[in-house]
Amino acid sequence: MMDNRANIAAGMAAGQGHGRRAVVLLSGGLDSMVTAGLAREAGYEICALTIDYNQRHAREIDAARTIVGALGVKRHVVLPLDLRQFGGSALTDDIAVPKGGVGVDIPVTYVPARNLVFLSLTLAWAEALGARDIFIGVNALDYSGYPDCRPEFIAGFAALADLATKAGAQGESFAIHAPLQHLGKADIARAAYRLGLDAGMSWSCYDPQPDGSACGLCDSCRLRLAGFAEAGLEDPLRYATRV
Repeated sequence: MMDNRANIAAGMAAGQGHGRRAVVLLSGGLDSMVTAGLAREAGYEICALTIDYNQRHAREIDAARTIVGALGVKRHVVLPLDLRQFGGSALTDDIAVPKGGVGVDIPVTYVPARNLVFLSLTLAWAEALGARDIFIGVNALDYSGYPDCRPEFIAGFAALADLATKAGAQGESFAIHAPLQHLGKADIARAAYRLGLDAGMSWSCYDPQPDGSACGLCDSCRLRLAGFAEAGLEDPLRYATRV
C-alpha cells in the first residue's frame, strides 16, 4: 500500500522545506550526495547521518565528510555500527566483490536489511532533533536489485515511522523523501551537474584499488559509468578500468 507521506516524486518544490530541519542519510555515494543537494535546494536545514558500518573500506566515509563541507551541512554525525559482526555480504565479510557485470539476481553485495537498519537510526535521530523530514537516496531503476530500494519499502517505512515513535503517536507524521526513486543514473548524474555538485566528491566503488582508484568493474562502478556516459557527462572519478 502506498502512503502519501512517502515523497517518491522525482522533483521537489523550491522552498518547500524553508525553515524546516531534515535529516539526510548520507553514505558518501553519488545518489546520497544528489539527495542532500536537492534537500538543500528545497530550503531544508540539513543534518546528515553517515553510518560507519565497518564496511570493507572507509573511502565512502571520507567522501561523506567532503560532501558535508561543500554543502554547508548544519550537523554531521558519523555513527559506528559494526555489521562485520553479522557478515553475510561481500561488503562486510570475506566474500569476493563480483566483477562480471550486473546480473538479474540479488548480488552478494546486498547487506542484510541495511536500509531498514539505517532508516531506523535516521528516524531515531530525526525524532530527537524535532525533525519530521527524512531524506534517503534510494533508486529503483539503475540499481542491483536490492529489495530495500523499492518504492514499497519506502512507503512501508513511512507508515511504520508513525507507528514506532512518540511523535507519530501524537499526530506528527514523518515524511520519508526519496527524490531519486524513479530516476536512472543518467538523470542523477545530470542532477548533480545542475546542482553544481562536483561528482568527484562522491564515491561509489565497492572495491577501491590500492592506488586509490575505483575498480570500474563492480556493479556500482558499472552503473555509475553507464549513467554518466548516457548523460553525456564525464565522471571525474579515477578508475582502474572503464568498461
